[in-house]
Order: sequence, then C-alpha cells, then structure tokens
Amino acid sequence: MKLYDLDVSGNCYKVRLFAALTGIPVDLVPVDFSKGEQHSQLLTKLNPFQEVPVLVDGETVIRDSQAILVYLACSLSDQRWWPDDRRVQADIVGWLSVAACEIRNGPNAARLIRKFGADLDMEAALHWSNRILPILNKHLESQEWLASSHPTIADCAVFPYLSVAHEGSVDVTPYIALMAWMARVSRLPNFIPMPDMLTLPQ
Repeated sequence: MKLYDLDVSGNCYKVRLFAALTGIPVDLVPVDFSKGEQHSQLLTKLNPFQEVPVLVDGETVIRDSQAILVYLACSLSDQRWWPDDRRVQADIVGWLSVAACEIRNGPNAARLIRKFGADLDMEAALHWSNRILPILNKHLESQEWLASSHPTIADCAVFPYLSVAHEGSVDVTPYIALMAWMARVSRLPNFIPMPDMLTLPQ
C-alpha cells in the first residue's frame, strides 16, 4: 500500500500512527506542498480535492484520513480498533466527525494560522477550541479511551491536532483528563510521535 503523505499534516499523521500501532506496512510517498505537488496530474487523478492523505491499495484509492482509518481497521483480524458492534461503531463515527469538524475548525485552524500563515479566522478557531476542549476533558474524566474500554480509531483520529495545539497558541495543558489520555496514547506499543509534538507526561 502507498500513502501519499505530508509529514507536518495531522491528517496524514493519523494514518501513519494507526499503521504503526497495528503493524500495517505502508510505503510513504511524500508530497511537497511547497512545490505545489498536490496539484499534480497524478494526485488530482487520485484525489480531485488535491489533498493528502491518499491511500492506494492495489486498484483501490481511498481519500480522507477518517475514511482511510476505517478502511485499514476493517482489514485487520484484530477487531478492537473497529469493533463489530454497531453501537461502538456509531460512537467511533461520532468522534471521527468531531475530528473533522470541531478539531479541524479549532486547534487545527489555529495551527494553520500561527505556523503556516493561513488566511483563516483566529477568533473563530479559538471559539471552536474553547468549545471542544472542555467537552473532551469531561468525557475523559469517566473513561480512559474515547469510544470503548480500549483504544480505537477514534483515538487515532482525535489525538494528532491536540498534540500540536500549542503551535496554534491553544493550550491543552490545563485539561487534566485530556492530558492523561494523550499520555496513554503516547505509551501505546509502537507509538510514533508527530513532528514538534507536545511533551507529554510518562
């Protein structure tokens, strides 16, 4: 399998992280955004949105990090990451939606503004961040993992942009339960960090 990848992208990191945790072999194909390679004919054919990550598995092409996580998890005999229980699956999808909405518009957008100079609304990014962080923290006060009694792809989807939220001037350290959960993620066997990730307690 090939993963078209950008090392500083939290969405790409979600897939790299899950692949590392589960031992799924993927060949990384770096996409140089500074050279506009995301607009190349090849990548546009694979993903008309001209975004990464894109997973190519034989004749199958999957775009969007959340979709790739589901696809990879369904390929495993170990069902813990995507349990065969529609209630758990629904809960996981709810957290994938949080990753694609509140976290994307909050900590991710703030980081895009501060680190990469994106023309986005910082006030709105901080609003989204201030809304989702207390909700996440409250949820994690009563359970160790987001969607089950063990890690699932929900944890892989939500973790990345929170781990680099400081690059967007979003401080997650006051949220004790959230920080404890992030530390648990970082202690999973075969964990790999995201570039410039927050230092977490061990």
